[in-house]
Amino acid sequence: MGYEKIWKNNEKLNKTELVKLEKDGLEIFKDIPNYAEKGFESIPKDQWDLFKWAGCYLQRPKEDGYFMMRVNIPSGILNNDQVVTLANIAKDYGRDVYDITTRQAIQFHWLRIEEIPDIFNRLEAVGLSSAGACGDITRTIVGNPLAGIDPHELFDTTEIVKEVYEFFQHNEDFSNLPRKYKMSISTNKQNASNAEINCISFTPATKVIAGERVAGFHLKLGGGLSAKPYLAQTLDLFILPEQVKDVAIAVTTIFRDYGYREKRHLARLKFLVADWGPEKFKEKIIEMTGPLEAKGTDEDDTWNAGYFYGVNPQKQEGLNYVGLNVPVGRLNSNEVLELARISKKYGNGEIRNCNSQNLIIPNIPDHLVDELLSEKIFERITVHPKPFIGYSVSCTGIEYCNLALVETKERMRRIAEFLDEEVSLDVPVRIHMVGCPNSCGQRAIADIGLQGIKMKTKEKGMIEAFEIYVGGTLLDGGKFNEKLKGKIDGEDLPGVLKQLLIYYKNTKQEKETFYDFMNRIGLEPLQNELNEILTQGQAV
Repeated sequence: MGYEKIWKNNEKLNKTELVKLEKDGLEIFKDIPNYAEKGFESIPKDQWDLFKWAGCYLQRPKEDGYFMMRVNIPSGILNNDQVVTLANIAKDYGRDVYDITTRQAIQFHWLRIEEIPDIFNRLEAVGLSSAGACGDITRTIVGNPLAGIDPHELFDTTEIVKEVYEFFQHNEDFSNLPRKYKMSISTNKQNASNAEINCISFTPATKVIAGERVAGFHLKLGGGLSAKPYLAQTLDLFILPEQVKDVAIAVTTIFRDYGYREKRHLARLKFLVADWGPEKFKEKIIEMTGPLEAKGTDEDDTWNAGYFYGVNPQKQEGLNYVGLNVPVGRLNSNEVLELARISKKYGNGEIRNCNSQNLIIPNIPDHLVDELLSEKIFERITVHPKPFIGYSVSCTGIEYCNLALVETKERMRRIAEFLDEEVSLDVPVRIHMVGCPNSCGQRAIADIGLQGIKMKTKEKGMIEAFEIYVGGTLLDGGKFNEKLKGKIDGEDLPGVLKQLLIYYKNTKQEKETFYDFMNRIGLEPLQNELNEILTQGQAV
């Protein structure tokens, strides 16, 4: 490693940091073949957490020895060989579970240590990797799933994302960060990458330099969710495409060397940015990169939350991309293989993941669109989903996650389908469900966020329950949703949501979004309505 751990003599380092002083997380790759040969019982418990650097978590209960694996998909873009490989891994080793995450990655479950070397070999053969998909390291890069074909992009970011991603892959100079570190690079003008909730985001911008309007990026730093969510701040910098890698290295170096390592829950980049402020951070970046231009013109014009449903024209004349709903992001291997077949038959074989847990099949010629849409699989994986299932997001939940307090994935699907039967609206309402405060399902930016908790009752004892948050968005710089007072039994949640949404329907203006509705009426009327629902026992 070519750097000095300037924090090594800090007497207040947390336990995880002390482990990382002794062994870099990426070294787990050297150990895995030995563990695979000798079996799960050969893995010391103090090494379990290091598997995160290989993109693996032990799923609950840890002692059973089954791993979840997350695979990096930069910008969500997969070629046909990659899709088929991922589907077959799910079929052969993952009990047929294929999940799309809110960061465009793919997640497997039920993997045994004996199988992981073969999975690594299969991934490597098609140019994929799980390295750094978890752990205190640079995660996969979220980008524009339409990069290169997007009528709403400032320019194609494919090669930039590739360059930055490959630089950080297996790079031990940057594999010991204070905490997880999330990056996005996109010039989609609809903020498809959710820039404000990433640690570091490069967003579309232009500037007149020497009399010429130049396309590049602005830099947002310090976003992140979890129990203490922060919205990223924009620095007074304009970054040329060829400068992105250097700026990314500078920010990552600053986080590595100056980020907080005493308390895990205060170690994300967002806390350093909040304390330093954007001006000090800008000065430190320039100290490392040399002179950079001041900010230009922001080219973001709206926020689409990563939704691309329907048949849409690409910037290439005569070609279309087809945006599809994957209910709560979960597929089985046969569905994925069928989508791979279809994408190759009608397009160029690509499939692209969205951070809304959905997918896109690109490059469909005009004359093949109708034939493609007649394929049977599109009865479930549809281009025109019903409003609630089409705008529902869920984390993994207690089914596999050691941190979750409640079941989420199947519950969110059932609730969405119930609401689609019971409530009709003229605009979609985005509902996100999470199983714990870590907010992998991005609860804070939802119109309605549902956060799982445990609640003690006289009648049932300890039960799975939920808190409701309302009014989140990333429009105009973003606003996190606010908590309504009251805890709702998970069994009562569908009925409570139905009543709240009927209140919204009866009180809203025509085509008024939930966010605009909340801005107009404020929190109190909705709180009063929830109080009334719970008092009258309408949660059925």
